[in-house]
Amino acid sequence: MPIEEVKGVGPKTAAALRKVNLCTVGDLIYCLPRLYENYQTTTTIEDLHPGKVVVRGKISDLHVIRTSRKRLTITQGVIRDETGAIRTLWFNQPYRAKQFDENREYYFTGKYELKGGRYQLTSPSATLVQDVETDATASFQPIYSAKSAIKPQTFHKLLEGLKPKFSEIPDLLPFTDGCSDFVTPGARAEALFNSHFPEQPEDAERARKYLAYEELFELILAAKLNKQENQRLRSIPLQFDANFTKSIVRNLPFHLTGAQRRATWEILQDMGRSTPMNRLLQGDVGSGKTIVAALAATEATKNGHQTALLAPTAILATQHFESLGKLFSGLRTHLVKIPRIALLTGATRGKWQLKKAIQSGEIDFVVGTHALLTDDTNFHSLAFCIIDEQHRFGVGQRHKLLLKSPDNTAPHLLSMTATPIPRSLQLTLFGDLDVSLLNELPPGRQPIETKILSETNQHDDLYPKMRELLAKGQQIYWICQVIEEKNSNTATPVKKQAKKLTELFPNYQVGLLHGKMKPDEKDAIMADFANNKIQILVSTTVVEVGVNVPNANMIVIQDAENYGLAQLHQLRGRVGRGDQPASCFLLTTGEGKPSRRLREMEKSTDGFHLAEVDLKIRGPGEIYGSQQHGELNLQVANLTDTELISQASNHAGEFATHPEELQNYPELAQRIRKYQQLTTLN
Repeated sequence: MPIEEVKGVGPKTAAALRKVNLCTVGDLIYCLPRLYENYQTTTTIEDLHPGKVVVRGKISDLHVIRTSRKRLTITQGVIRDETGAIRTLWFNQPYRAKQFDENREYYFTGKYELKGGRYQLTSPSATLVQDVETDATASFQPIYSAKSAIKPQTFHKLLEGLKPKFSEIPDLLPFTDGCSDFVTPGARAEALFNSHFPEQPEDAERARKYLAYEELFELILAAKLNKQENQRLRSIPLQFDANFTKSIVRNLPFHLTGAQRRATWEILQDMGRSTPMNRLLQGDVGSGKTIVAALAATEATKNGHQTALLAPTAILATQHFESLGKLFSGLRTHLVKIPRIALLTGATRGKWQLKKAIQSGEIDFVVGTHALLTDDTNFHSLAFCIIDEQHRFGVGQRHKLLLKSPDNTAPHLLSMTATPIPRSLQLTLFGDLDVSLLNELPPGRQPIETKILSETNQHDDLYPKMRELLAKGQQIYWICQVIEEKNSNTATPVKKQAKKLTELFPNYQVGLLHGKMKPDEKDAIMADFANNKIQILVSTTVVEVGVNVPNANMIVIQDAENYGLAQLHQLRGRVGRGDQPASCFLLTTGEGKPSRRLREMEKSTDGFHLAEVDLKIRGPGEIYGSQQHGELNLQVANLTDTELISQASNHAGEFATHPEELQNYPELAQRIRKYQQLTTLN
């Protein structure tokens, strides 16, 4: 039912709703509250105790203080009720000073704590009393996120108008063996109603449990169906010659780690089968994924077939090509059949001749970017595909490469990622996907020392260390969040920081890199940094995953509290790639203790541990990114809830034994197809 048919939605509101992807009544109903406020627990000011509190009162005396600390503002005010008054403040939220009407009452929810010798309410959220229904049973209220120009109160109003319609919501999940005892007729309609109109906290919790189960069931069923579909495909079996592989490993200029040996063995076993391999190779930055992929590629070459490696950028493709070329040329004297390797990017000269050589089979191993996907790039016999940082490519793009294998066969697929994926997410997202872990760093890699540092201390604690490192001929990354200054953003812009560092370090070359530059400009800057023509590179997060500059041994991340844990870990992985000790400084602004994210970063360099922590802190969110193929957008499910995952997995597993039954559930089938696209690798 189109959103326009909802009572109270005129053309203007409909346009605003569509802008935030709320196009149908279903979209609106599934726009669930982000949290609930229990206004039944309101406390008078004279009875306040430290901790989370809800206060009802009026606010006055609002003003903004600009502190001596650069870019830190404090908005102060006084909240009063009939029993007394308390001080309240917000950090870096100057708009609060104009947000309130001094003559109206609000519910303020926040932390009441002792700071600087006096009690205060810190950074409270606020809701107009008149927006909360006054009868006691409705004092447990859903709180909605503001979406673009649509106020949370608008959601309340529209949903209120839909109240009588909730009972008409059809069931979604099949009632089959293995389903949980709370999956009963009418459970979906009841759960959605209680999400928006709970009378008590228990109602909201029951609703959350059902809706979380629904999401998990869809995800797990999609993964199981992907697996079934993959097993129906046929591939060219690549016979594993153990003696051949052992002779390569013996002649490598370094020793493989135990994890590399295990991963190589798993991959080569899979490639020997007539169903296509569908394996994810995940390993932390610097764990040696490329050598594992190279060993598998030599097996494809020995069997007389071709390999393609797809990388997201030209600089990464070039880096793979150079390191593989060096590796293969070192082995040439020891082996009869070494892959003939070529690089194909948008900038490659003589593309026509190269594509002809690929089609005729003169090239065994092609490393490239999106140029590999063009219609005129054809292979003689493509049997093995490697996709680096596969989440950077859309489903359609990955599929285009896989279709280039010989008729009626699918290539063996190895997807590589340096983003450690938590075990719970692997099981849920990808069902029985085969995963190889590289959880050991090669010998000689130096640990990265990480330190949280307040911006006010950088003059004394950071700049001397930078000078010392630069004097040794080493290089530094400095990461900023934004390109230019914006009124609403307190983060330091990259252009401003580059200018400041140029003045502070006049004897060294400072480079600038950001996302609005043309690809050629970005590549030129990175090449200059790799060749030490630039000593300090000031950049946004466009610094690529996998870019290898062994001489860069310090990274400074400005406004570190604004980044997620996974991104901080990825950025830290830019350094520590050579044989010198490396360091990472997390610069913070504002008052208060560092967040749990930053403290975990300081304690651990283990990407798998940090991925699990990240999942607990912020949910699944964008572990797999949204750039090309949409995000998971799990609103309710918590992937650390192992009991619920287990129940949903049993139910989905039972239903997946009769996949043809899905045609009897058209709405479920539509949702499953969306998840299949998001979670498939092959």
